[in-house]
Amino acid sequence: MSGSRKGFQAEANAHVPLPIRAGVAPSYLWLTETRAGGLLRFLAERFPDVSEAAWAGRLARGEIVDARGARLEAASPVRQGMRIWYYRELEAPETPIPFREQVLFQDAHLLVADKPHFLPTIPTGRFLHETLLVRLKQRFELPHLTPIHRLDRETAGVVIFSHNPASRGAYQSMFQKRVVNKVYEALAGPIEGRAFPFTYRSRMQDAEQFFLSKEVAGEPNSETLIELLERRGDVAHYRLHPHTGRKHQLRLHLSALGAPILNDAFYPVALPCKGDDFSAPLQLLARSIAFDDPLSGQPRRFDSGFRLAWPTTRPA
Repeated sequence: MSGSRKGFQAEANAHVPLPIRAGVAPSYLWLTETRAGGLLRFLAERFPDVSEAAWAGRLARGEIVDARGARLEAASPVRQGMRIWYYRELEAPETPIPFREQVLFQDAHLLVADKPHFLPTIPTGRFLHETLLVRLKQRFELPHLTPIHRLDRETAGVVIFSHNPASRGAYQSMFQKRVVNKVYEALAGPIEGRAFPFTYRSRMQDAEQFFLSKEVAGEPNSETLIELLERRGDVAHYRLHPHTGRKHQLRLHLSALGAPILNDAFYPVALPCKGDDFSAPLQLLARSIAFDDPLSGQPRRFDSGFRLAWPTTRPA
């Protein structure tokens, strides 16, 4: 099978030969090897989860093109250096996610949204249209809309998008320089033997399961300031200030402290996938984001309108 490099979403500043369709930007595939047998055969082998008949249908409808926008056929040659463009589609229908996002702010540069639990930020896996990015693109017709940071599907709260390519770099650099003040809240088990507030540090890396992180020995590369807001029996309400942005940092840190977040299906033990069960949202919320605007210098702060749900019965 030939090597390739796949882009799930088109780059905003690149020439894109296919338009956005129903809020979904086209994807592209770089080909790093010349192959015999034609494009249809290559696609069927490269993407075994998509049937050959499905690829044949897309080719027949003219939905797969080269970098110039020229329509490709089933027998089109596969050559090293080609970039082909296509629309990502799902074989199975998406389950509607019955929670709505709210828009907190919009100007000529930014759109700030309040994401509900269970809604992915961007298309991934079995989610395409039922994602925050695609919903907002459809709703506001903003072809260059791009998140400048992300939240896990399981986490609710504030997400900042750029929709102006000319100013995007200025806002992205804020996160790279760590000059953005992000505050989270969580409901979790009690942390015993600590005086609040305190800072927890550890070294994190990807775990053997690709979607998880783990702590290992070594120089810390993750840091979280933890405040206790309230405690009711076996459940505590925490305010969390991540000073770094490692994958699943807050979830892993609280779990490592013996206080996993309520309804966390990943930590301390990865549980079987619950599919489309929306009954037990992870009790983690991106409460606010604050920064000095890099263009105007004015202070900005955006707060989520969502609230965490205290359990009505004692958690198991």
